[in-house]
Amino acid sequence: MSVITPTGQATDPEAAVDKPKADSYLKRIANLQQVWILGVLLVIIVAFSVAAGDKFLSVSNFSLIAQNVAVWAVLGVGMTFVIITSGIDLSIGSVLVFSSVIAAKVMQSAGGDGWSTALIGVAAALVAGIAWGSLNGFLIAKAKIPPLIVTLGALSVALGLAQVVTGGIDIRSVPEVLTDFNIYIKILGIPALPFVALIVLVIGGVVLHKTKFGRYTYAIGSNELGARRVGIKVDRHLVFVYGLSGAMAGLGAMLSLAQFGTTTIAGQSLTNLNVIAAVVIGGTSVFGGEGSIFGTVIGLFIPAVLQAGFVIVGVESFWQGVAVGSVLVAAVYVDQSRRAAALRGAARKPLLSVLGLKK
Repeated sequence: MSVITPTGQATDPEAAVDKPKADSYLKRIANLQQVWILGVLLVIIVAFSVAAGDKFLSVSNFSLIAQNVAVWAVLGVGMTFVIITSGIDLSIGSVLVFSSVIAAKVMQSAGGDGWSTALIGVAAALVAGIAWGSLNGFLIAKAKIPPLIVTLGALSVALGLAQVVTGGIDIRSVPEVLTDFNIYIKILGIPALPFVALIVLVIGGVVLHKTKFGRYTYAIGSNELGARRVGIKVDRHLVFVYGLSGAMAGLGAMLSLAQFGTTTIAGQSLTNLNVIAAVVIGGTSVFGGEGSIFGTVIGLFIPAVLQAGFVIVGVESFWQGVAVGSVLVAAVYVDQSRRAAALRGAARKPLLSVLGLKK
């Protein structure tokens, strides 16, 4: 229904009310970290497309990026849960290496190149990863050792044990079905490894956003003391969260074996940085209580595209760490600034109320 104003113009009150709501909604979307980091990703893609042309835009290059993202995506699911609880897992790359070594040794002992041997390896990798992650969680939750110290120690110990078991030499006797699974098998037109990662991402997103386990994860990260007061078993939940991170490292180990056909003892030095950077860049707050699997997916492509682009344009791979680390610091700065602004706004509202003013 229109209303005639004193100037003789017709206005629609409902439209006038909806406009501020729409503006507020658009403003919230524009402020999302996932939105601006998507813009950064598009700028990087355009830059490499201009610098390398068809080499960067080729199907084979994007297939390689998808395979690299597949391993990081699986690790990123576990890391997202961990960081939302206000924790950190610096050991995830080393646990991947350790799990891949255990799986390779078990499959080597079992013998054969069929799926029965491969499935034994999958079970061994998952058990190794879950055991290591649960140990991290126990030390953090029960022994009250800071996550940074526990997982930093685990980073060194897990990698050292992997080298002890193998003598520092990669195991190359991986069942053919694993490498064939990566090279030849496509599901719904999607290469096998990215398809597996997609399934894990969907399940991780549902668990995080639609289940009680996910709600408890957010609650612990937002206010651990408050979570304890409402009856959440925080210690047990943290053990489960770090166990989940270990399980994802174990699954990532099998994907890595399928991709490379060998253990990669010396090839995971940047995995921790890439995965943590992807999760934080994607909007998961290092202060806890905030994050999403969708944001992690966006963040994953930053280091993957940088890695592929640097190789194609002939830039030394060392610059990848510089670039990813710089973007990580920028993302944390944005997160910190946004949180500080929110706290200032929350502190200002009671003051305005006392003064009888409205914002």
